[in-house]
Amino acid sequence: MGECVIIYGKSGTGKSRSLKEFGEDEILFVNTVNKRLPFQKKFKYEYKTANVEKVKNALKKMPTKTAVIDDFGYQQTARFMAEHTKKQGGSQFDLYNNIADDAYGLIMFIKEELPDDVIVYLIMHEETSDYGDTKLKTIGKLLDQKVCVEGMVTICLRAMKEGTTKYFFRTQSDGADISKSPEGLFELQIDNDLKMVTNKIREYWGL
Repeated sequence: MGECVIIYGKSGTGKSRSLKEFGEDEILFVNTVNKRLPFQKKFKYEYKTANVEKVKNALKKMPTKTAVIDDFGYQQTARFMAEHTKKQGGSQFDLYNNIADDAYGLIMFIKEELPDDVIVYLIMHEETSDYGDTKLKTIGKLLDQKVCVEGMVTICLRAMKEGTTKYFFRTQSDGADISKSPEGLFELQIDNDLKMVTNKIREYWGL
């Protein structure tokens, strides 16, 4: 099974920045909103699409063992914005159901169809719940209430920032967020560097 890892955080906390140390040919990069990277580098294997089936096809043929979907949340947003004003064949809830099916289906595809030594990073934004807890920003309630996306993965790292120059990942929950990682894999706070994270994960699980 492929390994899904969630990277989440507010805008400007270094989620995309964390790709900086990867070599240009070391990752498959899915750019869902055709956004420029916040550093001077272009990845050789880049796909500019939010279409779930195209992403699956790219993952099937990926020439690397690491992929990044930036941003998995905007993949959901893209379908919502494309279809929410169209007349639906059923109720408006059908659109939300389809979006949830896409997201759940892509995660299960990664976990069930990709080789064991493949890591796929799902980058997402965060939001604050009505109870003050930090959660993943998704489209519709189905993904939150019935699926619980973070419950489908073992590693969920929160991108954070102190001042204007210090970027880092939180690896365990503070009681009000969803950060988590296996015992002994990381320190509580680690550098904002997904290449280092990838190497640690591969060493820990022998991938």
